[in-house]
Amino acid sequence: MTAPAPRRLILASTSPYRRELLARLRLPFDVAAPGVDESARPGESPLALTRRLAFDKASAVATHAPGAWVIGSDQLAELDGKALGKPGRPDVAFTQLASMSGREVVFRTALSLVHSDGRRLDAQDETRVAFRTLTAGEISRYVEAEQPLDCAGSFKSEGLGIALFSAIRTVDPTALVGLPLIATARLLREAGFALP
Repeated sequence: MTAPAPRRLILASTSPYRRELLARLRLPFDVAAPGVDESARPGESPLALTRRLAFDKASAVATHAPGAWVIGSDQLAELDGKALGKPGRPDVAFTQLASMSGREVVFRTALSLVHSDGRRLDAQDETRVAFRTLTAGEISRYVEAEQPLDCAGSFKSEGLGIALFSAIRTVDPTALVGLPLIATARLLREAGFALP
């Protein structure tokens, strides 16, 4: 009797944060850039946007990867019903952090595991972050020190960004970094990957 062929896994992301998180599960995987337009559609809610983009990213890669399972994930911060994405520039990061000062922000992370044959498994996470009241000096020092320009919400919770908060409410501490590993492990087990 021959052993079943190993399942191929691809992470549809160029994010080093997601790559580092997925590596914790000790499964071999490849990485591919999904090349998906991440613009919101008119009237699209932050939750709907993250769900759509997670699926679109996974699907874009799965189309070119016969026999593979592909993980797509998307995250954004939501404040007053509006999405805050990756700042890209220090001045935008400053503005985002100033707007979150003393407030609670919802971070939505969607996950989609798509097979090239059309099978699909989905999950989502909601993490609530309470920001301390921040001074302009604190925000400037933080942005200068950590340069969180590629992070939704303009901070890195796994780094110095943790000092900006008064509380985090979550069921999965990895979700805030960009890939909810509890949900990821569950979906991978459902897809037949061997995990503890």
